[in-house]
Amino acid sequence: MSPRPSLVFVGFMGAGKTTQAREAARLAGAGEAADSDRIIEAAWGKRIAEVFDREGEAAFRAREEQVVCGLLAQADGGMISLGGGAVASPRVRAELARHTVVLCEITPETAWSRASGRGRPLARDRDAFLALYRERLAIYEGLADAFLPEGPRGRLAQALPHLLALADAPDGVRLVWAHSASGDYPVLVGRGALGGVAWPAGGRRFCVSDETVAPLYAGRVPEPTGLVEIPPGESAKTLATAEAVWRALVAQGATRADHVVALGGGVVGDLAGFCAATFQRGVPVVQVPTTVVAQVDAAYGGKTGVDLPEAKNYVGAYHQPAAVIVDPSTLASLPPEEHAAGYAEVLKTALIAGGPLWAHLSEGRAVDDATILACARTKLRVVAADERDGGARQVLNLGHTVGHAIETVTGYARLRHGEAVGLGLLAALTLSGQPGLRAEVAELLAAAGLPTTIDGIDPAAVAEATRRDKKRVAEHVPFVLVEAPGDVRHGRPVSAGDLLAAVAELVAEP
Repeated sequence: MSPRPSLVFVGFMGAGKTTQAREAARLAGAGEAADSDRIIEAAWGKRIAEVFDREGEAAFRAREEQVVCGLLAQADGGMISLGGGAVASPRVRAELARHTVVLCEITPETAWSRASGRGRPLARDRDAFLALYRERLAIYEGLADAFLPEGPRGRLAQALPHLLALADAPDGVRLVWAHSASGDYPVLVGRGALGGVAWPAGGRRFCVSDETVAPLYAGRVPEPTGLVEIPPGESAKTLATAEAVWRALVAQGATRADHVVALGGGVVGDLAGFCAATFQRGVPVVQVPTTVVAQVDAAYGGKTGVDLPEAKNYVGAYHQPAAVIVDPSTLASLPPEEHAAGYAEVLKTALIAGGPLWAHLSEGRAVDDATILACARTKLRVVAADERDGGARQVLNLGHTVGHAIETVTGYARLRHGEAVGLGLLAALTLSGQPGLRAEVAELLAAAGLPTTIDGIDPAAVAEATRRDKKRVAEHVPFVLVEAPGDVRHGRPVSAGDLLAAVAELVAEP
């Protein structure tokens, strides 16, 4: 019988790898966790800091590689924690391939506060420490099968069954553990995830989908008890459709012990999530997004709702999912226009994230599976800091204030959501005083097949519609503006004249 994979905890200094591995072993009844640093110290009879100081880092790394490779090769299940630098070895990375690698995430500021002043040889100079953090981060993220954010030990107890289940998931499926003030949940991303992972949430499954998606993918939802189909498109995201879904759930016998599966794009996710939040005062929902817009943005964070004729998403509730299952293979059935519409949300997320994600997009590269994962992680980090739009989460509204207003004045029928968001991004960059970045984004949007102008609309009507934005406070509509990719500010005031001019710039010449 082949040896079982181990859960191997990796991460930067101070990330709590040893603590997490020990706690996982205790919870799983898996005996004592193995710690590579402690094994090396026991073998040499010296503290690692002494080895560094007396023998040099190269001698330590050679010994570390030998110990870690032997440990990983012989492991048969259980829990292992590795020193922060062990993954720099190509031999170690090769040995990790058969195991489930869990990245214990930590911010550089927290890592420095925990590691400095404690005799760690690589935590004596702050600038060098931060440079090392940036250097190693890409290695950790490339190796990780699962991403575990900072937090209390209780979070690991929730996440552990899902971490262990990754061993039986299709190759390439990765887990991001999502945190919010009202609850944590697993996000599974990878080809084959739909139908190929252990589904969370108890009770029976009642699938809500639209008439286009259901024939394609409803059969891949394991053991559904019922199916409710709605018309496709934004025009179906109404209270009347919500009532039809509620009544269908009643007719099919759904109870509070069951859960809803939202199978489809952003419209289905918003509407089915809202129906789940309100049916019998709330049942769980598992989001299964099948469009680019939904896979990179809409499925995460718990915002649900429907539109009114007066404004988009005006009736809704926060209802965090019980899980999100993202299978990029479902995107193969999308028409090119839907792929393009999703690109606008990817671009928005890249502007917020900056760094490698923005670099990837700004070089004109395609939206691949890694991009989808990076977008999901970006949004989940923002939501973890501010679940209910009290501040930081408002950055996710970049491009949406004007974009939603354009959708409203065109009756939700003329543009796809992503097309409107793309126009909204251009308006936001004009308002940000970023002509160079605006031109760059316009070029990327056009290359993706998205409009950069629109004809036949009244700029004054669009500007007026922004006053009904759901984030409006008193007389003020807060705008999200961009200082630079990765530096996005929320709650910024914008004058009526500047807003009108930014919208007018979008209007095509007759």
